[in-house]
Amino acid sequence: MDLVIDAFGSQITRRALMGGLLSSTMTSLIGTWVVIRGLAFFGDAMAHGVLPGIALAAVWGFDLTLGAASSAVVMVLGIDLVHRTTRLPADTGIGLLFVGMLALGVVIISRQTSFAGDLTGFLFGDVLGVRDGELVLGVVALAVTALGVIVGHRPFLALSISEDKAATLGLRPGAAHVAMLFLLALTVVASFRVVGTLLVFGLLVAPPATAVILVRRVPTAMAVAVGFGWSAVVVGLTVSYHADTAASATIAGVAVAQFFVVLLVTEVVGLLGGRRRSRTAASEVAPDAGR
Repeated sequence: MDLVIDAFGSQITRRALMGGLLSSTMTSLIGTWVVIRGLAFFGDAMAHGVLPGIALAAVWGFDLTLGAASSAVVMVLGIDLVHRTTRLPADTGIGLLFVGMLALGVVIISRQTSFAGDLTGFLFGDVLGVRDGELVLGVVALAVTALGVIVGHRPFLALSISEDKAATLGLRPGAAHVAMLFLLALTVVASFRVVGTLLVFGLLVAPPATAVILVRRVPTAMAVAVGFGWSAVVVGLTVSYHADTAASATIAGVAVAQFFVVLLVTEVVGLLGGRRRSRTAASEVAPDAGR
């Protein structure tokens, strides 16, 4: 306990904790749907696809968040356009936009020799440099995400089962899909300043995936995912403080490690439970066989 208290003894680490908790809550809420619907590739593409907007904002002197938001909108609209106007699978459009946007971002940054340090911050985040404006953005984005998840629960649930089922129920699966993508984009945009465009994907997928292993109901999975996300932030920042490691990367690493630990424990428990049931069945069969 003293290790944790020492880690959050300064204002910098306390602000980092607040920013990390906000980001992990947002990513856990929308990330649960990402995992359930198999949209992990889109989440990865979105996390990378905001890079050109960030780069252009840095070059032109605009707010980086506005740049990231612009790229996110282009990603969502572009993927939806490919999905609606061609017969190509959805992941084809995602892959095209993913590579195109990432390539554009790298080209823009490569033309600016003074951006080496900034690029590191764009990609890997600076959770220890969280400012008041980013915390305010995080609070607003979390409120919008929570509202969207609550209002969209029924259409999102029907959509995760079948688009035809959602259409039969009059839930407009196309609109629900776009709404989910925009919530995902909002989460990425609001979180990249904390954990970076590359590492936000870790929080977006790892805590929800860990939760889905343990529980089945979506609201419960969201709550459990938030718990894992918070623990990843607290443990990650504590380890980073005492081991002098990169804070954002440590948080993401802890989140992924939690998944594999839970997976291993559930497999071991399942294996032991299977053996116990086999022994019980054998002991019941043996007396009958001797009669």
